[in-house]
Amino acid sequence: MRAFCPPLLLPAPQPLLVVIDLNGTLLHRPNKRSPTKFIERPLARAFLRHCIDTYHVVIWSSARPENVQRMCAQLLPPAYLARVVAVWGRDRFGLTPADYARRTQCYKRLTRLWADPAVRAAHPQSGATGWPAGPRCWDQGNTVLIDDSAEKARSEPHNAVTLPEFAGDLAAEQQLQPWEEELEGEDSQQVLARVAKYLGVLAWQVDVSAYIRARPFTMGPGKGNISGPGA
Repeated sequence: MRAFCPPLLLPAPQPLLVVIDLNGTLLHRPNKRSPTKFIERPLARAFLRHCIDTYHVVIWSSARPENVQRMCAQLLPPAYLARVVAVWGRDRFGLTPADYARRTQCYKRLTRLWADPAVRAAHPQSGATGWPAGPRCWDQGNTVLIDDSAEKARSEPHNAVTLPEFAGDLAAEQQLQPWEEELEGEDSQQVLARVAKYLGVLAWQVDVSAYIRARPFTMGPGKGNISGPGA
């Protein structure tokens, strides 16, 4: 029910756990058997670095873990990859052996992340005690899932930022300006620049799920639903 409370602003931005998908979100793999041969969505590398510099990032893909590692190694230099909180693959969905081996619908239940000791420890206040220290763990109020599939976010729909699927069509998302200019522009139509702006707004929310429910991410004209502190 928290998501149905009115969105409220914090006096300062809070830490966010940003969970990022790979295929269809940051890249397109024309051949699933060749994990290192993919087409990057415009600004993918700049977006990832921005998120790692600004938030706490988990990369979670339904691809096999060895393929996820190969894709991440190609997208990020070692210094940035070492700062990622966790890199999760297909082995983290709780699938049966039969479902793991075949193409089946996967669901990204954020409760799995929140319960993971390594992820929990990444919260900057994980060891804090006493009130008003603020939240000391990742939860519905400070976690954002970035994915091209709303279905994968069914368990926590109001924590999801759902992007248009990237199918490798670079002409449809032609990068016109450098990352810094796209990020500062008032009406950028680059998907990942718009997501970065939206994350900036979410960081100022008492509960990100309340804001996402009330003002979900869109790629509409102008600034769409991106307004307020952090925009």
